[in-house]
Amino acid sequence: MSRVLLVEDDGSLGQTLAERLAKEGLIVTWTRTLDDARRAFDGGPWALAIVDVKLPDGSGFDFARELRRRSAVPIMFMTALNSAGNRLEGFEIGADEYLPKPFHLKEFLLRVRHVLARTRAGQVVRAGDAEIDFGAMTVTRGDSRVPLQARDCQVLKMLIDASPRVVARSEILERVWSGQPFPAARGVDNAIVRLRQALGADEGLIRSVRGVGYQWLPR
Repeated sequence: MSRVLLVEDDGSLGQTLAERLAKEGLIVTWTRTLDDARRAFDGGPWALAIVDVKLPDGSGFDFARELRRRSAVPIMFMTALNSAGNRLEGFEIGADEYLPKPFHLKEFLLRVRHVLARTRAGQVVRAGDAEIDFGAMTVTRGDSRVPLQARDCQVLKMLIDASPRVVARSEILERVWSGQPFPAARGVDNAIVRLRQALGADEGLIRSVRGVGYQWLPR
């Protein structure tokens, strides 16, 4: 089941949207502040982040910029800020949808379905004899299915999305371990070891680039 992060400070609207998304078969985490949203996001991966722009402790635009530095999660804004400049800013950040308030609930659900439909195809990646399912956070090889840790899954998605570019350890740390006060580069290396074991490949799929970082080499 797809997981959706909903960031909406209005109690009535947030509850209504969370309930309707749950009826769509989605797993919904509803937060009302940016601080809570940041903490929740670390428990990803997520299929979609639905973000209000005007929040009590900051801007949803700024939160989306943080997400874009860390993840390729689809983002849908919903906001009363509906000028051409606001919409342009949202799409420049990397929004997949921008829904002005007030909106009809049916339109909201249609847009959510469209975003999820566009991104589901990219949730399953085949590499050699392995099938990577980012939605389920698993790697399947033959009859064996290996669950991935959340951060390992984020590292793998980051390498695949960046391929064939080499991704520096510092970039991985910044985007995946940004919530830790003193992240250690060794955490990245340990994640790579676990991913190689799950994929059944040493240097075949994830190449080490000495002094720099790692590179995804699909085959």
